[in-house]
Amino acid sequence: MTSKLSPQKLVLMKHNRGHFTPICFFYSPKLSIFILITCVTFFIALCIQFSLQTPPLPSSSESSIFNTTHSSTNHTKELNSLVHKLRSSVTLIPLKDLRYAHAPLEGHTWFMSSMCDTHQDGEVQYQQFPSESSQGRVLCLKGHDTHDGSWNSYALAWPEALPYNTTFMKGLTFVSYNHYNYENMWHGLSAMVPFVAWYKMNNCSMLPSRWVLYHWGELRFKMGLWLGSLMEATFNGPPIIERVDKEGPICFEEAVVMRHNEGGMSRQRRMEVYDLMRCKARMYCNVSLEGSNRELNVRGLPVIGVTLFLRTGPRSFKNETIVAEIFHKECAKMDGCRFMVVHSNNLTFCEQVKLMSLTDILISPHGAQLTNMFLMERNSSVMEFFPKGWLKLAGVGQYVYHWIASWSGMKHQGSWRDPNGDICPYSEDDRRCMSIYKNGRIGHNETHFADWTRNVLAEVKIRKIQEASIKSKTTSSAACACVIPLACSQMKVETDYCVIHFLGSMHHGWPIPNTPWAEACGDRVGAYKAQLPGSL
Repeated sequence: MTSKLSPQKLVLMKHNRGHFTPICFFYSPKLSIFILITCVTFFIALCIQFSLQTPPLPSSSESSIFNTTHSSTNHTKELNSLVHKLRSSVTLIPLKDLRYAHAPLEGHTWFMSSMCDTHQDGEVQYQQFPSESSQGRVLCLKGHDTHDGSWNSYALAWPEALPYNTTFMKGLTFVSYNHYNYENMWHGLSAMVPFVAWYKMNNCSMLPSRWVLYHWGELRFKMGLWLGSLMEATFNGPPIIERVDKEGPICFEEAVVMRHNEGGMSRQRRMEVYDLMRCKARMYCNVSLEGSNRELNVRGLPVIGVTLFLRTGPRSFKNETIVAEIFHKECAKMDGCRFMVVHSNNLTFCEQVKLMSLTDILISPHGAQLTNMFLMERNSSVMEFFPKGWLKLAGVGQYVYHWIASWSGMKHQGSWRDPNGDICPYSEDDRRCMSIYKNGRIGHNETHFADWTRNVLAEVKIRKIQEASIKSKTTSSAACACVIPLACSQMKVETDYCVIHFLGSMHHGWPIPNTPWAEACGDRVGAYKAQLPGSL
């Protein structure tokens, strides 16, 4: 018998001895939906749990930032490593290169021998740091030995990679090498002239903060009083001498090195440098810039200043009284001649500047005091005297005052050499005789001295009359011959030392030094400022 099934499903299951027992399950749409929802919910829960356990993959922009940061960190480490290597690899080289100790002039100089100078034709030879030739590296020095220059050393380093334990000094440093010394007026001046030339070449706008002085690579810690005063006048302040006594190297923000004195400079350049030092020294000492050029006597004739500049000890006159009387007699014969007798060791620097400004003819034995000659006006005359034996045995050094006369625009009127003096037990050409003649004293020849003086006086008188005629038609300028920096150079203004300082303080922060003329600067600067255009 068959019956109709309602929505039920009959399932037959084998049960008991092979008989099938019907089992019924009810089918409902609601139940199906419930089961489906339950499954879906369970699946979503599993997905959420999986996502929480697994970190998300970065986006493209996030990946780029991550890579950049990682790369930057690596570059910084590499840069620091490179800087460390550069700092550690800076090599200090002895200032005194013994390979050239016996031949410093044969294509090399044994002081800082690895470096070449910058040199334009007719200009001063120098080294400057940092510069193109140094590849932007600064100069470093180490060691403070005063007896052996090979124990003092130098190196070049990039400012960003200075050696470890370095003292870094800001400002401009002048480093000087001198084959002789800084106490002697002539030798000291020879070492300073190239710095003044470089200073002038740079429009007198770069002043040194300090000096480092070397003699054969050995440190020196002072200049002679005369030289120090001249440098104070020239560079607007007393020279500060660096002792280089730090434990580690000392590196300089800027440095200029001179090691050839005046070598390579043309005569014209040298005269310009001596003109500048003369002018600065006179302003420093409050001495008229005109010197004796415009000085007239009661008859309206130019005054001719004749100075017998004496020294004591070696190479002094045996009888100063007789020598002075010879020159005085000849001077008295010429209208307008003024005669002075002065001992060089009794004068201060400014007294020597004043004396030379009043001198047209300088009469003096060979010696350092003759270095003062450049403080006279250009075209002034020099008469020099030697003891016995110098001509044959003294070498080229006996002509240094011929050289400075030429370089500073003076006229060397020749030399008198005493034929009489101490007797040498060796032949006259024997070099051992020089130890006897070197410090000999000088006699006199009245006839020769008188004739010589008369001729020089006549020549100087003609020159001074001609110069007086020319100068009367020109306007005097109180300016030192140096280009004034910045806007003033464009205006082509003629000014004086006070005005230069005003401009320096305005543009470069120069201090007004405490000098004898400083008090007078106020009025001059005030008058000058009144002439300035509003834009300056």
